[in-house]
Amino acid sequence: MTDNEDLKKGKKNKGTSKVVCGYPLSIFFIVVNEFCERFSYYGMRAVLVLYLKYFLRWDNDMATSIYHVFVALCYLTPILGAIVADSWLGKFKTIIYLSIVYAIGQVAMAVSAIHDITDTDRDGVPNNMTFHVALSMVGLFLIALGTGGIKPCVAAFGGDQFNENQDRQRRTFFSVFYLCINGGSLLSTIITPIIRAQECGIHSKQECYSLAFGVPAALMVVALVVFIAGSGMYYKAEPQGNIMLDVCKCIGFALKNRFRHRSKQYPKREHWMDWAEEKYDKLLIAQIKMVLKVLFLYIPLPMFWTLFDQKGSRWTIQATTMDGNFGALVIQPDQMQTFNPILILTLVPLMDSVIYPLIKKCGFNFTPLKRMTVGMVLAALAFVCAAVTQIQIDKTLPTFPSASQSQLKLLNMGSNPVSVVLPGNENLELPAAQASNEFFTYDTDMVSISVVSPPMTKHFSLTMGQRQTLLIPANPSDEWLLSDDLIAKPEKGRNAIRFVNGLNKPVNITTPDVDFGLIETSDYSNYTMVKSGKNSFTIQSGSQSCEFSREFGFGSSYSFFIPSTFVFGSNCQESITESEYIKPNSAHMALQIPQYFFITAGEVMFSVTGLEFSYSQAPNNMKAVLQAGWLLTVAIGNFIVLIVAELAKIPEQWAEYILFASLLIAVCVVFSIMAHFYTYMDPAEIEAQFKKKVDDDDDDEDNKSQKSEIEMVKKGSIRSHNEDDPNKQTKM
Repeated sequence: MTDNEDLKKGKKNKGTSKVVCGYPLSIFFIVVNEFCERFSYYGMRAVLVLYLKYFLRWDNDMATSIYHVFVALCYLTPILGAIVADSWLGKFKTIIYLSIVYAIGQVAMAVSAIHDITDTDRDGVPNNMTFHVALSMVGLFLIALGTGGIKPCVAAFGGDQFNENQDRQRRTFFSVFYLCINGGSLLSTIITPIIRAQECGIHSKQECYSLAFGVPAALMVVALVVFIAGSGMYYKAEPQGNIMLDVCKCIGFALKNRFRHRSKQYPKREHWMDWAEEKYDKLLIAQIKMVLKVLFLYIPLPMFWTLFDQKGSRWTIQATTMDGNFGALVIQPDQMQTFNPILILTLVPLMDSVIYPLIKKCGFNFTPLKRMTVGMVLAALAFVCAAVTQIQIDKTLPTFPSASQSQLKLLNMGSNPVSVVLPGNENLELPAAQASNEFFTYDTDMVSISVVSPPMTKHFSLTMGQRQTLLIPANPSDEWLLSDDLIAKPEKGRNAIRFVNGLNKPVNITTPDVDFGLIETSDYSNYTMVKSGKNSFTIQSGSQSCEFSREFGFGSSYSFFIPSTFVFGSNCQESITESEYIKPNSAHMALQIPQYFFITAGEVMFSVTGLEFSYSQAPNNMKAVLQAGWLLTVAIGNFIVLIVAELAKIPEQWAEYILFASLLIAVCVVFSIMAHFYTYMDPAEIEAQFKKKVDDDDDDEDNKSQKSEIEMVKKGSIRSHNEDDPNKQTKM
C-alpha cells in the first residue's frame, strides 16, 4: 500500500505518512504523547492537595477549595480549546501552543515547591511564602489552560490520521489511546507519591514536592518533544468552524426573537426554538431540539462529580490520619487513589461482559438512564462508607483541650514512687520514673499540686487551650518544670519524639537524620519528627554511648525518660521508660478500599454509560456540544465542593460526608423521575424523517408551482388564441 493510497480522498498530504503494520506511523507519536501527558497531569494532581496542606500550610478546607477550583478549570477550558482549534488555529497548532503553556505551568509548580529558594534561615520552612503561593497559583492556572485546552484535540487529531477505509484501525487506536490514559494515571499515582515521600533539599531536607512536580514536568516536556517530532507525518486538517458557536448563536437568536414577539398578538409556536426559523435552517433547529432534550437531563448530574472528585482531596486528607502499613508494603496517603484506575481496568470489562448480560438474561430492562441512577446510588454509598471510616478514625483521636480548658500530665523523675494530690483532692500514685497514664483536664489556669512525702504544695499557672507536662524532680524541693506538649496529631504520618534527661549529667541524643542536641540534667528536648518504622537513637555522654531503637507507627507522640538509674551498655534500652502522649493511627487504610470500590463502580455505571447514552441520543454533528455539556457538569460539581467547604463549615468531617451522600440521593430521586418521563430517540431516524418531510414539502411546493405555471400557460393560450383567430374576433 503506497502513501498516497493511505490518504483520505480530497486531502492534501502535508507530510510523509508511512504505514507500519497497517497503521499510520504518525499515531505512535500521538499515543506516546498522550501517555506522557496523562502521567504528567495525574502525577501532579495526586500530590497536589498534600502540597497545598503541608507545604503552603493551608488548612483542610482551603486546600480542598483550591484543589477543586483547579479541577473545575481543567474541565472548563476544553470548551475554549475546542473552539480555538475548530475556528482559528486548527488541532495541530492548538496542541503545540497549549502544550508549551502546559509545560511552563508544570515547571512553575516544580520551582514553587523548592523550599530552599526563600529559606534564608535554613530551618526547612520557606520565609517568603507569598513567592511560593503566587508561583504555584500561576502554575496551576497554566496547567488547567493547557491540559483542558488540548483535551478535546488530541484524540480527534489522532482520528484524523486514518483513511475512510480504516475503521478497524481507528477503533483499535482509540482503544489503545484510552488504555494509555488509564496506564499513565495508574503509574503516576504510584510513582509520584513515592517521590514526594523522599526527602531532598540543598540546606535542609524536607519532603520532595519539587521532584514530585519535577518528574511530571519532565514528562510533559517529553510529550511535547515527541509530538513535535512527528510533525512532518501528520495530516493537519484546516479549521472547519465549531458547531458549538453555531448552536449558541441559534439558541441566542431564538431567545431574542421570542422576546421581541412576546406580545399576545403573535401566534404561539410549537417549541421556543422554532423562533429561530426566520434565520436558521430547520434541520439545524431540529438537531438542537434533540440536544436540548439530553442537556435537560444533565441538570442534576453535577452532584455526582461533587462526590467523585473528592477522592483526590478529602479522601487523601483522610488517609493521612490512617495506618498505611500493609506488611511488606507501606502505602502513602496519596497512593490510595491508585485503586481507582486499577478498579476501572477491572470493572469496565466485567460490567460489559458479565454483569450487564446477566441482568439482561434475568429479564430486567436495565436502560442507560437506570444504570446512571444506580451509579449515583453507589457514589452516595461510597460516601456513607467514608463517613463510617471517619467515625472509626475519630475514635482513635485524643481529646485535646478547648480554648477554655487546660490539660496536665505528671512525670515522676525520681527513683521512688511519689504520692500526689491533684486539684479536687484527687490522689495519684506515680511509680518511679513513670508518667501518669492520662492527661487531667481543668477549667482553670491556676492549679495546686501537693506531694504527700515530704509534704509540699506547688502552685502553677497553666496555659489555656494547651497540653503540658509537669516534671517532678527526684528531690521535690528542686525546681518543678512545665513543658508544652502537642495539641494536634503530628502531620504527614510522622511521630513526635522527645527525651527527658533524669541523669545528673548532660546527654546528647542523635539519629542518622536528626540531632536532638545537648539535654541538660533534669531538662527535656524539643519535639522532633521521625518517620514511621524502625528508628535508632544514639545516647551519648562524654565517652560513653549506647544505642536505643524502637518501631513507630503513624502519627504518634512519645516522651522517653532517661532515669537516674540509667547505665550505659548493651542493655541500656531496658531502663528507658516511655510515655505515650498521642496514640499512633490505628484505623487502617484498608478501610478506604470499600469506598473506592463503590465510587469506581458508580463511575463505570454513571460516566461510561452517560457518555454512551448521550452520544446515542444526539446527531453526529452535535456530539461536540454534548461533550462540552458533559464537561461543564464536572466543572460545576467541583465548584459545589468549593461552596460547601468554604460556606458550610461543618465541624465534623463524617457529617459532611453524610451531607454529600444525602444531597446525591435527593438529586438521584429527581433524576430518576426525569428519566422515567424521558423518551428514547433515534437521531438518525428523526433526521431522515425530517429530511423526507422537508423534501415532501419541497415537492408539494414544486408541484403547486408547476400547476400554477400550467394554469397560467392555459390562460395565456386562450387569450392568445382569441386575439389571433379572425373568426373569433368581435366585429366592429
